[in-house]
Amino acid sequence: MPANISRRQILAGSLVAVPALSASRPTGVLVDTHVHLFSADPQRFPYPPDAPYQPKPFPVEEYLKVVAAARIDHTVIVHPEPYQDDHRYLEYCFAHEPSLGYFKGTCLFDPIAPATPQRMETLVKRNPKRIVALRIHEMRKPGTPPSSSGAIKDRDMQSPATENTWRKAQELDLAIQMHFLPYFAPQIGELARKFPGVPVLLDHLARAGQGTPADFEQVLRLARLPRVYMKYSGIEYSSTQPFPYLDAKPLVRRAFDAFGPDRILWGGLGNTLEDFDKQTRLFDLMFDFADEPARAKIRGLNAMKLFGF
Repeated sequence: MPANISRRQILAGSLVAVPALSASRPTGVLVDTHVHLFSADPQRFPYPPDAPYQPKPFPVEEYLKVVAAARIDHTVIVHPEPYQDDHRYLEYCFAHEPSLGYFKGTCLFDPIAPATPQRMETLVKRNPKRIVALRIHEMRKPGTPPSSSGAIKDRDMQSPATENTWRKAQELDLAIQMHFLPYFAPQIGELARKFPGVPVLLDHLARAGQGTPADFEQVLRLARLPRVYMKYSGIEYSSTQPFPYLDAKPLVRRAFDAFGPDRILWGGLGNTLEDFDKQTRLFDLMFDFADEPARAKIRGLNAMKLFGF
């Protein structure tokens, strides 16, 4: 706990952050850059045997009720790990969007598989202007060797095959969305410098709380690369405290100071109206140092520009 934050202040912050829920909507454009959707029909959209986890259903039909009530302008569906490289449900969501062009999405393919560049191209061409990024998971602990098979995660970032995948992403005008532990920042930086045309999105505040202070310094150095973006989402991963995660607020401020208001995106606005209200209040608490034009960029204007909505 930071020395200048008392337990009383934490509890007071909680009360300020969570009054009676009303699903209040901020002004301006709202884009949720990070939602996972899961079908309620496992027969039509099954999970593969190597699915890392079995989520509760959260179908697009339910999510669209939240979209309508909260008046979210656009959403990026982050293709979730349980479906691995089967994108049928993502495409189903595209076909059931509330208005033409409402959704965009990320994809998941094995970054070291020889067939991945062509598979990415096929998916992108089948869904023109819809696939905006390839998500890569690097979550293994330091000293653990990379995987070469099984669930699509923890592959070798320094493999020539990974470079081929990034090269194809650059050709297809896709971003690389990194879900990673902070110590991977130098490897991400190496690839970002080799492929400067590829926007790189750092998920969940780079899970800053799951690494050392030195690791987070390496993450912040990535801000020197002009096409690297930080995603403000998953703040709980960087906190050891209950909501409103005040021990993570200095990390948010440091990320803002490094990346600036033009390269931070907001994600994870909530799966219910109660969650939406909670997240909007948390956003205001975390960014209370920023002026309204900066907040407006983070809430949606940056995503509109980056993803071409």
